Amino acid sequence: MLPSSPLPTLAMFDLDHTLLDGDGDDLWCRFMLRHGVVDASLAERNEHMGAEYRAGRVGAEAFSNFYAQLLAGHTPAHWTPWQDRFLDEVIRARLPLAARALVASHRDAGHTLLLTTASNRVIAERTAKELGFAHWIATELELTGGVFSGRIAGQPNMREGKLHHLHQWLRAQGLDERVLKQAWFYSDSINDLPLLASVGHPVATNPDAALLQHAHQHHWRVLQVLGGRST
Repeated sequence: MLPSSPLPTLAMFDLDHTLLDGDGDDLWCRFMLRHGVVDASLAERNEHMGAEYRAGRVGAEAFSNFYAQLLAGHTPAHWTPWQDRFLDEVIRARLPLAARALVASHRDAGHTLLLTTASNRVIAERTAKELGFAHWIATELELTGGVFSGRIAGQPNMREGKLHHLHQWLRAQGLDERVLKQAWFYSDSINDLPLLASVGHPVATNPDAALLQHAHQHHWRVLQVLGGRST
C-alpha cells in the first residue's frame, strides 16, 4: 500500500486592514463616487453603513447587499475596465511592502496560499491577483440573465460564513478539516474569530482592540504589517 500524501500547509489571509491598508468595499464606493459612476447621495449612505456596521447594528447580509447593489443592472464585462482602474488608482498604493513580503514568505516556504475576504468578487478580484493568490474566496454576487441583480448569492464570506465557505473550498480541493491543525490565518478583526480559533497558527494582524485583547489572553502571535488601521 502506498503511503498517503502529506497534507499541505495552508496559509490563509484576510484582506481588508490585514494586507490592504483600508476597507475594499468603502474604497470602491469612494472610487465610484469620485468618477461619478454612482449618485453623490451615496456618500452619506456609505458613511452611515460603515458606522452602523462597526457599531454592530447592521448584519453581514445587509452590509454585503449594500455594496452589491452598486453593481446592479450591469454585466461583469461592464465593470472590467473599472476594476482595472481601481487597482491602478487606489489599491496598489495600499498594499505595503511588508504585507507583500508576508505573503511571499509563505509562498517561498511552499505553503498553499488562500485569500479569504468579505468583499465581493468584483471588488476583490484584481487585488487577489495582484498579490499572487491562485486561490481565493470572496462574497459572491447574484447574476440574473447575465446581469448583476444587486444582491449577493448565498452566505456572505463574513464571520461564521468564512468558516462555512472554507469548508466548501477544502472539500473541492479534496481536503478535510485536518489541514486546519497546521494552517495559518492572518486577520485584523474580531469578526474573524470563528476561523482564527479553528487553525493551528492564528495571527492577529494589525488587530482591532477586541482581537488584540483576545490574542493576548490566548497567547496568539500579534503582527503589524500596516502603518496603522485606516478608516
